[in-house]
Amino acid sequence: MQSKATTPEQFIDELPEDRKAIISAIRKAIRDNLPKGFEEVIGYGMLGYVVPHSIYPGGYHCTPKLPLPFINIASQKNHISIHHLGLYASKPMIDWFTAEWEKHTTKKMDMGKGCLRFKKAEDVPINLIEILAKKMSVEQWIEIYESNIKNKK
Repeated sequence: MQSKATTPEQFIDELPEDRKAIISAIRKAIRDNLPKGFEEVIGYGMLGYVVPHSIYPGGYHCTPKLPLPFINIASQKNHISIHHLGLYASKPMIDWFTAEWEKHTTKKMDMGKGCLRFKKAEDVPINLIEILAKKMSVEQWIEIYESNIKNKK
């Protein structure tokens, strides 16, 4: 489900009641811990955190007019998802995250390529999301993006 919201606040307001609190908590965990330089936006119908054109003028290789995406939060029909492109593009990052997972929750990880899925709000390990948000700077993300994604296309 892609939201038609144009602001993060509108995105939250339009969520089903049972999703507002957890999506707000995930948003707060990311906003409070994300290194300087990332910007909160609505992109692809999701709440997103990007490297703005003012820092990375080339934008996203698929659609250069869009800023370089980093993290997105979505409320899907059957789950909440957190898309973290750093997990997708960096083997050391995914190795760290999978090792860290069991320190923060007893739930089985439901993850695709950089996409974490949670069927229940109570299954989201907010403390791990806070740590994950701190883990990569804008500069580190650009370096990983350029070496592992952009230059391979």
